[in-house]
Amino acid sequence: MTPPTTSSSKDKLAALRTEIEHRNPAQPEFHQAVHEVLESLAPVLAVRDDYAQASLVERLCEPERQIIFRVPWQDDRGRVHVNRGFRVEFNSALGPYKGGLRFHSSVNLGIVKFLGFEQVFKNALTGLGIGGGKGGSDFDPHGRSDSEVMRFCQSFMTELHRHIGAHTDVPAGDIGVGGREIGYLFGQYRRITNRWESGVLTGKGLSWGGSAIRPEATGYGNVYFAAEMLRRRGEDLQGQTAVVSGSGNVAIYTIEKLKALGANALTCSDSGGYVIDDKGIDVELLKQVKEVERARISEYAERRGASARYISGGSVWDVPADIALPSATQNELGAEAAATLVRNGVKAVSEGANMPTTMEAVDVLHEAGVAFGPGKAANAGGVAVSALEMQQNAARDTWTPARVEDELLRIMQDIHHTCYETAERYDAPGNYVTGANIAGFERVADAMLAQGVI
Repeated sequence: MTPPTTSSSKDKLAALRTEIEHRNPAQPEFHQAVHEVLESLAPVLAVRDDYAQASLVERLCEPERQIIFRVPWQDDRGRVHVNRGFRVEFNSALGPYKGGLRFHSSVNLGIVKFLGFEQVFKNALTGLGIGGGKGGSDFDPHGRSDSEVMRFCQSFMTELHRHIGAHTDVPAGDIGVGGREIGYLFGQYRRITNRWESGVLTGKGLSWGGSAIRPEATGYGNVYFAAEMLRRRGEDLQGQTAVVSGSGNVAIYTIEKLKALGANALTCSDSGGYVIDDKGIDVELLKQVKEVERARISEYAERRGASARYISGGSVWDVPADIALPSATQNELGAEAAATLVRNGVKAVSEGANMPTTMEAVDVLHEAGVAFGPGKAANAGGVAVSALEMQQNAARDTWTPARVEDELLRIMQDIHHTCYETAERYDAPGNYVTGANIAGFERVADAMLAQGVI
């Protein structure tokens, strides 16, 4: 049989995209994630007819399992609330489903499916034998007492526990789910199952099965990826300025590692506005404000002194810098903001959050020759260290922080190399989006092909 041409492959993928949008209505984030991947796959299908014959792309775009459940819980005043819980187990061809839980009012099925779809490719790129999944709830822990968060987490896990396990599905944290929430979730899982199954959740406390460097891993890994992109261009991070969005876990540790490698992060942000600090963001003060006090970012500027100023609203991307690291949420960096970054001389953009850059913005950056690291590659450090936590749990072992960080650096360098070489192999030099999508797809597709039609 003659292999299809790239043109005919594009036509088939366009038809598939239309079908997916029809079958999954009112899920724009999922549509966007699928579209971005499908745009990259025509060259692969043009030379791998076995992929096309087995309908691997169609199967990969359909989750293996979608779970939606009711989460009733009681607040401190005795009032009963009802939230909705989700777990999308997207693909397990490479290993147990792996992906975080997000607690935020914006969470819905489409958001969870987009995150789970991205997770399949991200996890494949780590090379660590983990499948892709994601979950969460439209519950917002912000402003809730510890007791309320505990009662919600216990109710959530009461339903979720029947769907997860160390060899089945291993959730972790995400937006709104940190060490406190993971602790409550694990406690309820242990209570219900009467088992000390430490590998069922990652992001645990160091004294009860967690891994060193896990809180830092996504931010650290993103900076390592950015450093590799610059190295390919004959530069390093020393002396570079950076603009970072967000002020949560990913942003904080992105800023911390930038400083450690000689770069200067000038900004951080939250939903109300952003801070510019001419001396560079003070990481310890930022941790105190955001992690300890859970205060607004404006509080940082008030305490920092003359070097820092808070801008209400506006765009953090208006601040000139050498590199940009969007680390807040999806679609925060649009085409207009990307054009501003280009005018201000940005050299590289590396995604710390999941899909924070719109497709139109990515096009702007590519056309300007800016190195762009997509989240499924650049922010894979978090899930990589989660997989290392699973290894430690399986062996009932604890690794030193130095060993974990050495492994994290190696993994991020390997991911960069894989994306770069794959892009070159498919005649798209320097295009990390193409490289990441194709490399992740090939790894999952080969496993699916070998395991038959399931």
